[in-house]
Amino acid sequence: MNHRLFAEAALTFISVVQPVATIAIDFNRTHATNPRWPGHARFHVVWQGSTVVLLSILGILLIWHRGPYEAQRFYVAALLAALSPLGFLTACTSRELFGATLSDSNGIHPLRVRFLGSVRRIDLNLAAVIAALLSLLLALLIFRS
Repeated sequence: MNHRLFAEAALTFISVVQPVATIAIDFNRTHATNPRWPGHARFHVVWQGSTVVLLSILGILLIWHRGPYEAQRFYVAALLAALSPLGFLTACTSRELFGATLSDSNGIHPLRVRFLGSVRRIDLNLAAVIAALLSLLLALLIFRS
């Protein structure tokens, strides 16, 4: 398998995992159907999840359509795959401005890890976003090599 085909397969994998994970996390009793959430918040989480699915479908179509501008389409697909994680990081870094938290008391709790004698809390969403962005970077580097 050549490096470009491998990079396309890797980007496709990222573009499939991202919406599947988003739907699994957000379209359940802890988010979209959570009766303790305001209806408008549930609307926004479904909107965000649907947008991730649609961007991913478009990205996959761009990756595998053959013809002119294949490299440019790959880069656009990578950008589309990066938008959701970058949007997450934007919300994460600005959450104090609007009183947001990374987790909810009746949702998915941070992972507690003992490290060098102290307990650290790791938000699994943040860990997944960082892993996604690093994977995207690796796919881009492979594609360019």
